[in-house]
Order: sequence, then structure tokens, then C-alpha cells
Amino acid sequence: MKKSTADHMVDTLVANGVDTLFGIPGAHSYEFSDALARRSDDIRFIHTRHEQGAGYMAYGYAKSSGKPGVFTVVPGPGVLNAGAAICTAYGGNAPVMCLTGNIMSHLIGQGRGQLHELPDQLATLRGLTKWADRIDHPAEAPDKMTRAFTEMTSDRQRPVAVEVPWDVFGQQAPAEPASLAPKHKTPLDPDSIEAAAKMIAAAKNPMIMVGGGALDAAAEVLALAEKIQAPVASHRSGKGILADDNPHAMNLIAAYDYFKDCDLLIGIGSRLELQFMRWQWRPAGLKVIRIDIDPTEMVRLKPELGVVGDAAKAADALTAALSGQKVTSRTAEFSEIKARARTESEAVQPQMSYLDAIRRALPRDGFFVEEVSQMGFTARFGFPVYEPRQYVTCAYQDNLGFGYNTALGVKVANPDKAVVSVNGDGGFMFGVQELATAVQHGIGVVAVVFNNNAYGNVRRDQMNVFDGRLLGADLVNPDFVALAKSFGMSATKAETPEALEKAIETALASGGPALIEVPVPRGSETSPWQFLHPAPHA
Repeated sequence: MKKSTADHMVDTLVANGVDTLFGIPGAHSYEFSDALARRSDDIRFIHTRHEQGAGYMAYGYAKSSGKPGVFTVVPGPGVLNAGAAICTAYGGNAPVMCLTGNIMSHLIGQGRGQLHELPDQLATLRGLTKWADRIDHPAEAPDKMTRAFTEMTSDRQRPVAVEVPWDVFGQQAPAEPASLAPKHKTPLDPDSIEAAAKMIAAAKNPMIMVGGGALDAAAEVLALAEKIQAPVASHRSGKGILADDNPHAMNLIAAYDYFKDCDLLIGIGSRLELQFMRWQWRPAGLKVIRIDIDPTEMVRLKPELGVVGDAAKAADALTAALSGQKVTSRTAEFSEIKARARTESEAVQPQMSYLDAIRRALPRDGFFVEEVSQMGFTARFGFPVYEPRQYVTCAYQDNLGFGYNTALGVKVANPDKAVVSVNGDGGFMFGVQELATAVQHGIGVVAVVFNNNAYGNVRRDQMNVFDGRLLGADLVNPDFVALAKSFGMSATKAETPEALEKAIETALASGGPALIEVPVPRGSETSPWQFLHPAPHA
């Protein structure tokens, strides 16, 4: 049976479990939009108000669920608008798929100035993704779409892209039926596990550092930590792999305190950003073991021992290899360190008081989506998380405009869970148009906008480092409450932590999209950077 390229593509999406697609229709891909419309019982289409929003929503969907997040945009400017979201998915190791069109196949590369033409769009996409390709004929569609799923979900997960020329979407050809894409996982080397076990057995003060590569290894990491009585630290992407109220979990303040006596660092699915990029001090004689599915990580930061493989399998194998080891419980020691860290963090105000209020209002299984802001930075050490994927971060991109758009995708993937988006006024304005998307599609995210009428970090740095010469740091904002109400959304203002807690509880109980504005005097926040970039140990 002949089918169009677009129909073959949709068949492959459905066969691989895709139930939601974000995007904006456009002329180059009308046949693809129509194929989606004819399969609306299988795939929900959520149209956004900006291509960047579509990409971020796909990212939020993927990071919070572990399932592929898929979006579609027009070529050229649409792809470029979504570029920030694609590079966030790359940095955050998220299985995100971008589906786009291109100009007519016979005109690609001629530079004639066709609608939405880029000089070499495929090269641009390949520079942003793990893998990208073009479907040049409908007979190729099932194989190339299946390849896209395989590349996206195998080993280190990262975004992929598929483009289709304008005239090819509607062309028809017979092809093999769509199928579930195979996944590849690099096998463990038993010799490296044995060597790692010997290093761990000889260590007196080991530390485990987890990142996004360990999101699906929570039980195995906990078992290893308990076996060797090691603390488990995280920065952003690894938050919640161990619940923050577990005796072995340490935030970055507590971890730095412990680190001064650490003799073995075990990185599991982590770039070790804290230890090698933020902490400008390391104890003498420190040895490093890295466990990572990506072998190139062992070259980027060379450890004493590299273990290439799946985080869960490697942690489980290490625990088994250490089965005869006896270690005395250190939870009381860890608790003291954690208590000191909590006391120290109290100095960061008003952020900590507001974050405590959000934590009280947010159910234990709720999702917290950060944004690059004074609250977002502080949350990296000051907001407790209890399960993997519940803290959704932009990873190392730290891009303004990430927060609210991403939170909408998180809520779509987790409709029965509470989702709170924490934003600064500057970042929120990057994606404010998606308030319309939330209302139209009934996406019940609670957006908290901390309004200090500034790009707060820029302003502090200009005041402290450049003798107060301000440039582009102060902002004039709309009335956020009135703005949200104009979209048809409930909104209110909260001027204290207690008021914020009650406002979030009320908004979550309503079930619909809501906005809460929190005024913060300009320049009043305590800098969190003393903990994000701490001074060297004496």
C-alpha cells in the first residue's frame, strides 16, 4: 500500500509511543500537519505561539517523563527560533526530536532566495544535534525515522532532527511498515568494574557525584552509597536521584564541606562540573572514577579510571563486587554536615524563605522547573527534591526564557502532578506569549514570577565589578497580574513567603493555569554565588 512521506512519518511516531507533538503548522509541511490531523486520536497536537516554545515544551516533556519529546516547526526562521531549545536538549541530554521542512528538493543548495531558505539547513541542524538527516523520497521515511529514534534514545540521549523538502512530504511510495526502533546500550567491561571496586575498597572518604546520566539509576546509586557509606552529591541535573531527606544525599554546600577530606570521587553520569569547574580547590591525592555511557567524556576530563556503560548496570555491578566489604554507618556524621549547610544557606534571603514556602505548598511528587534567576540559582542548593526528574533544569545552557515554556511541556507529560514554574521577570518575558497556549490547551502550570525589575545577575555584577556603571540591566515591566488575566488566566500578587504559600495552594487546587507575581525590591537579594562558586578551603 502506498503512503505519503508524511503518513509514513506519523506511522513511525505512533509505533514508537509518541502521543503528543508540539509545534506550529506552516506551508512547507502542510501535508505533515494534515497527516497528524487524520491521526488525532493517536497524537495530541499542541500548537504554540512561538517556535522556541514548541522546542522547550518538547524538552520539558522529555526531561520529566524520560519519553521522547517531539516538535515540528517551519524551516529557516522556525528552526533558528527553536535553536535555543535544541541546544538546551543537547546540553541536558534529552531525547528531543525536531521535525521540519525545507524548500523544494530541486532548489536546495542553489541560493535563489526561496521562502525560509537557509544556506545549508541540514548542516545547521547537525551542528545542534546528535544526528540529523533529510528524507529525500517517501520510501526512505520509515527507515530514516526509525534511525532517528535509535540515535536519539541509544547510549547518551540527545536531540535529533529530520528535515523533508516541501515537495517530498506529499509524495507517495510503498514502504515497510513502521516498527519500534531498536536501542543500543554499550556493554560493561567486567575488568573495569573489578578495578573500580578495588579503588573503592581502598578509599576512606569516597564521594559519589551524580548527574543527568544517572536519572534512571536511583535505586542502584542508593544501594552503592549505602554499601560504601558515601554521600551522594548533585548540582542541577542530578537533583532528586537521591531524595534530599535521605541521610546520604548532600546538596552542593554540604558536599563542598565534605569534599575537603575526600580521597575518591565517583562520578556517575556527571560531567563533574562542581568539582572541576566551580570548586576551585581539590584535596591532595584525590582519585577519580568516572562511570558514563559516553566514552568521549573520559577524554574531556581524564579520570584515574573510566568505566563506560549504563549508570544503573555499573552501579549495580559495583555493589555486587563489593559484597564482602564491611563499613561502619556514617549517617550521623553526614547529618551534621547537612545541618551546617542548611544553617549557612539561610543567609541567602529572601530567596530561601520563598523557596521554603514553595516547597511547603508543592506536593512531594510535584515538579519544580527552574529559570535563570536569583530564585533559580538559589534553588540549586536550597530547594529539596525527592524523586528523579522532579527538578527540571536547563543544564549548562542557562538560557533565559527556558522556564515557563518548559514547564508547560512538563505538565503535559504529567497531567496528574503539580507543576510550579519559578521565573525572574526578565526570563519570563522571553516566553510570555505562551500564556495563551496554557489557556487554550488547559495546561495547569502555576507560574511564579519574582519581579525585581532587572536582569538581577547582570545588575549585581555591574554594580560590584564595574563601579556601578549600569547598562541594560534595569527593566520596565507590565503588570503581570493584569497581563495574565487578559489571557483569561487566574492571577494574583503575593508579597510575603506566607502569602506565596497560600497562593500556590489555591492555584494548585483550582487545577488550571495560574500566575503569581512576587514583587522583590530591585537589588535586594543576597548573592547565592558564594555557594555556587565557593572560596577555596583553607
